[in-house]
Amino acid sequence: MTTGNGASRRRRKRRTLPVWAETVLLLVLALLVSAVVKTFFVQMFFVPSGSMRPLFVEDDRILVQKLSYWKGEVQRGDVVVFDDPGGQWLGREGTAPLNRVQKGLSEVGLYPTGGHLVKRVIGVGGDHVTCCDPKGRVTVNGVPLNEKAYLNTGVAPSDRPFNVTVTPGRLWVMGDNRSNSEDSRFHQELPGEGTVPEKDVVGKVWAIVWPLSRAHLLHEPKTFENPRLEVGRQR
Repeated sequence: MTTGNGASRRRRKRRTLPVWAETVLLLVLALLVSAVVKTFFVQMFFVPSGSMRPLFVEDDRILVQKLSYWKGEVQRGDVVVFDDPGGQWLGREGTAPLNRVQKGLSEVGLYPTGGHLVKRVIGVGGDHVTCCDPKGRVTVNGVPLNEKAYLNTGVAPSDRPFNVTVTPGRLWVMGDNRSNSEDSRFHQELPGEGTVPEKDVVGKVWAIVWPLSRAHLLHEPKTFENPRLEVGRQR
């Protein structure tokens, strides 16, 4: 017959690590899993400015997913987070600095990361993007965009003219708050005429996750589903 005390002794013998060591091991594993998730799947960022209003406001926490671009290309209408091209954009819009703890957590995806920009893709490689047509609209390959779904009422599509053919492998990006977004339009003197290298894209914004009162999934504007946009695109 086995007594209860005997079973307890066997359980104690089977324990190979003290509690503190098990806790450290679990913490390390959790950090490794978080790092893998950040690298390959999803990552959190915060919005540093009002350049994407009304979609995002300052300090929104947004979740960026990377699965869409494993095999597919960036699409027109996608809202993307990307690295500062050549370190020449953020000097104008700025970001809030992180302290040491925040930087450490951001490395494994446990704190929203700074040092990036978030904009909407208007043109992809081969697109001819212009503004403005006689009705004041942005056009892509000669097709005017209906931007009412994401621009505030009364906001002009652009107060600055442009006429750019996007180089393959690059993107023309614009903020939704057109009067307060120093986007591709303001960097046309740089290599690429203001376009962003597609390789600099971290991922596609999937949702706002904080504050909870603003949490929701993002949806693709219908104007970018127009098949006519592909006509005239230079391959």
